[in-house]
Amino acid sequence: MKQVRTVLFFPPESVEEPITYHLVSDHGLRVNILRARIDPGKQGRMVVDLEGDDSNLAAGLNYLERVGVEIKPLTTEIRHMEENCTACTACIPHCPTGALSADRKDSWAVVFEPGKCIVCLSCMEVCIYRAMELGEE
Repeated sequence: MKQVRTVLFFPPESVEEPITYHLVSDHGLRVNILRARIDPGKQGRMVVDLEGDDSNLAAGLNYLERVGVEIKPLTTEIRHMEENCTACTACIPHCPTGALSADRKDSWAVVFEPGKCIVCLSCMEVCIYRAMELGEE
């Protein structure tokens, strides 16, 4: 099984269509929606993990293109700049995926797990010390 983390951009005419349903039922993909913002009649954006074998992934991605969904790889990442972090932990409750936590055993330092991050930018919005940085992978 192969896993692809991607960002899907839905045009106004597609936001109310059962597109994720078709990815699951017609193409046999496991779709894990990590973050979504859908505005009916306007636009949509979803950060998703798609999982399946190579042929199913290719068919699913082709389907998305056919229905007008723009597919972009998740090419940005959040980096934890430890030298700027004061371990105030203000970012931790704002992280929807638990990518940020506190090391409660030793130093109470903020621990960042990039694999859990969905680049929602919540941590950057609350960190006054600029300890979280947006960059390219």
